[in-house]
Amino acid sequence: MSRGGHRAYHDLVDTWVWWLVAAVGLGIPLVVTAMPEFGMLAAGAVAAAVTNALGAGTVAQFIVFAAVSVALIAVVRTVAVRQRAQRPVLASGVEALKGRQAVVLERVDGSGGRIKLAGETWSARALDAGRVFEAGEQVDVVEIEGATAVVM
Repeated sequence: MSRGGHRAYHDLVDTWVWWLVAAVGLGIPLVVTAMPEFGMLAAGAVAAAVTNALGAGTVAQFIVFAAVSVALIAVVRTVAVRQRAQRPVLASGVEALKGRQAVVLERVDGSGGRIKLAGETWSARALDAGRVFEAGEQVDVVEIEGATAVVM
């Protein structure tokens, strides 16, 4: 196209449109790979498009793109790490029995005995070999070794 009375192609498609094309382009790998970083970059591109629409220059647009993208990645990663650390671990099997209370059925000492744990009868031994627990006492399960509960 000539300049005489016609706008150049580059003038017909404003820069903000290119930023939105970049945002969509970054959104595609977000969906395909499930990598949230691409979403943060896409949001940065949208912020740059808004910056362009407000009349800011190219340098400002790239600064906004970089700042928004980096800030979002930093914030989202921090939140994700915190959430992952706070997620309760669900114990199952013998791991779920550790820390539970049991009732001594037959005298428990360092060499053996019997307890009632989670509705079942278990063989048990005292963690401290010199300690003795008599029938009817409450004990805490600290470990499961094979089919034996270690109590204190």
